[in-house]
Amino acid sequence: MAYPKTIKSFVRRAGRTTTGQAKAFEDLGPRFVLPYAPTPLDADAAFGRSAPLVLEIGFGMGEATAHIARVRPGDNFLCCEVHEPGVGALLKRIGEQGLTNIRILQHDAVEVIDNMLPPACLDGIHIFFPDPWHKKKHNKRRLIQLPLVAKLAARLKPGGYLHCATDWQPYAEQMLQVLGAQPLLANTAQGFAPQPDYRPLTKFENRGLRLGHGVWDVVFVRRS
Repeated sequence: MAYPKTIKSFVRRAGRTTTGQAKAFEDLGPRFVLPYAPTPLDADAAFGRSAPLVLEIGFGMGEATAHIARVRPGDNFLCCEVHEPGVGALLKRIGEQGLTNIRILQHDAVEVIDNMLPPACLDGIHIFFPDPWHKKKHNKRRLIQLPLVAKLAARLKPGGYLHCATDWQPYAEQMLQVLGAQPLLANTAQGFAPQPDYRPLTKFENRGLRLGHGVWDVVFVRRS
């Protein structure tokens, strides 16, 4: 199967930043948004403490991200999202909920992984509801592909986990297949995993469940 020469972790989406999001950018951006730089990240300096580091790729409007950071205060969350209203929305949640364990990179996650994250630096990776690219001819644009998973596996510490979730069953099956083909990773379940207690049901997800749509979680760990 041919893959794009460069995998992109995002698709530019139209959207308008609200006044509240813009104010959150102004007030909280300098503290919580990190500048992209093609040099290894000093996570302890960025967060002001040493703690387990979890990478999130594509957090949308940040609802689940803020919840997880709140229920896991002992972990640091490095979150990548290029969609400006989403970044503003998460900054607003950070301010409203008094969160201190999130840092945001408004940059393509693939370049962040390649240039800022050295091998075996991550304790976990979250990829929730990436674009499913429903049409078969567009499947090659999906984020979860062998080349990216190899990069992610290399950056996990032994015992670190990779947690993906999707509401599109064909993509869920592809996730199982692709992660299962990576020799550094082992499935934590026989097939799909139970929903981990830290991942909340978002408004979007609840709406889908009411319409009879399923949600699938896939959780693999880095082998020792």
